[in-house]
Parts: sequence; C-alpha cells; structure tokens
Amino acid sequence: MRRGGFFLKNILITGGTGFVGSALTKYLTSLGNEVFILTRSNKKTNERKVHYVQWLAEQEIELPPIDAVINLAGESINGRWTEEKKKAILNSRLKVTENLLQLVQKMPQKPEVWVNASAIGYYGTSESEVFTERTTSAGTDFLAEVVRAWETKASEASELGCRTVITRFGLILGRNGGVLPQLSLPYRFFAGGTVGSGSQWVSWVHIEDVVWVIQKAIEDNDYRGPVNVTSPNPVTMKEFGQVTGEVMHRPHWLPAPSFTFKLLFGEMSMLILKGQQVIPEKAVNLGYVFKFPHLKGALHDLLQ
Repeated sequence: MRRGGFFLKNILITGGTGFVGSALTKYLTSLGNEVFILTRSNKKTNERKVHYVQWLAEQEIELPPIDAVINLAGESINGRWTEEKKKAILNSRLKVTENLLQLVQKMPQKPEVWVNASAIGYYGTSESEVFTERTTSAGTDFLAEVVRAWETKASEASELGCRTVITRFGLILGRNGGVLPQLSLPYRFFAGGTVGSGSQWVSWVHIEDVVWVIQKAIEDNDYRGPVNVTSPNPVTMKEFGQVTGEVMHRPHWLPAPSFTFKLLFGEMSMLILKGQQVIPEKAVNLGYVFKFPHLKGALHDLLQ
C-alpha cells in the first residue's frame, strides 16, 4: 500500500521518546506508517499509529512483521564526563544494540533495513580537515571511541540480512532539544558572543532534515553504511554566533572564553570548543535536497 509515494511500513524504534525519536515518530506516522516504540516502562498512548512495547523484561514481546528498525537509544552525553558517566555512555549503547540484535534474530521475517544513530564525533576534531563518508580513519578521543564501538556492534545487523545504515548526526538544531537552546540562551539576555576561539567548525543540521534523511534511508536501497547527517554548509563557531545574534536581533559582543566551559563541563566541553568540518557527500550524491541548507534560514525557522 502506498501513500504520498511511500510504501507504508511497520517501524520499530528504540529511543523513540527522545528529541530525535519524538520528531521522527511524528513524521513517520504522518506518512501513515505504524511505529512501535520499545520502552522499559509500561507506557500507554492514545496517539494513532503509535504503539509502546515494553521490552528488556523477562517475558517475550509480541510484534507484527517489522519492516525497519531504527536504533536511537543510549545514555545522554550531556553532563560532566566522570568515569562512571563514560561507562554509562558506552555500555548503554552497546547493551541496547546487542539486545535489539537478539530480538531481530528471533524474528521469523527479518526487517529490510536497520538504521542506527551515530555521530560525526567518529572523525575526531580538526580545524583544517574536511571529512566525508570516504574518510576511513577515526578519531582517538573518548567520543570517537564510543562511536566506533557502537557502529561496529550495529553493523552486525547486516549479518542478519538487514541493509544497514549508520547515520552520523552533526549538532542537531531544534526548538526544544539539541544544542540550540543552550547556545542561544546568552543572546536572549544580550550577553552573546564568540565561544572559545571561534575558529572551530560547527557541522550543524536542522531537526527536520534529520528525520527526512532517516526516512530516505528507510526507503532508498542505495543508502548503506555511514551517512553524514549534517548541513552541506558548516560554519565556524564565530559565524554561528554572529548569525544567531542577527536572527534574534541581539548583539554579538561578549566572548565566552574556553576555560569557562572547561571548568563547567570538563571533558565534555570539547563538543563546543572543538569541532570538525563534515560534508554530507553521500546524501547529496543520492539526490537528497536539504530543506535547511543554510544556517540563517534554519535559525529563522527555529528562533522566530
């Protein structure tokens, strides 16, 4: 059955109640798909086409034939990265993915496609290099190690016969989630300015393009392996701040020194103080047209 040019599907999601998962569920159900969200709690909903399924419990779960699996679950990377937090960030991703692989293995009819979240943190940080999916060398910092281990585990889905797509997200911009509320907050109080050196790259992406790329990955058999989910036009942190101030009609004048972020967030501060210039080469070559290719248009949509 088709609607709007797409085959309707049964789609299984982990992390379906998070920032990306919620937006994705709303979009997928608007197309007519049935979405099954795996959850630890016995959650109920009155939403049409959304089904919460309790899992990681002793009892077996009942599901209809699943066409696509989307794995978004994992401990939030926000907060100070203590040794305990680091273990939780890594182990949560590996455990959920392993449990999901076991669930799929038991399915008489295997899903056509497995889409797994990842991050551009895979590439490590650099102010001079340009990274695409053809970049094979991974970074060596903590986040790169987490991402590499997660991608390796998720890639086992291909052994079960699933076309496997690894979506490497950039800094996702949204109204009520992602990094934008924190980055725009100083401007609301007329205290915005360049963060850190300002020369670090920000490979950003609008939340709507995130969900649209995932939908394309589900439908298009040419989507395989790593796919960078970032705008084709990354900016420096200085430019990011200047455009934010312009869109919000606020001054861009008060610098936020690097040491302030390091004191507040410790190692996690690298997410803002360091960066990488990432290009979504594969999605563009496969014909995807970004709804928000430029930062100014994305911020106008999200901040006004």
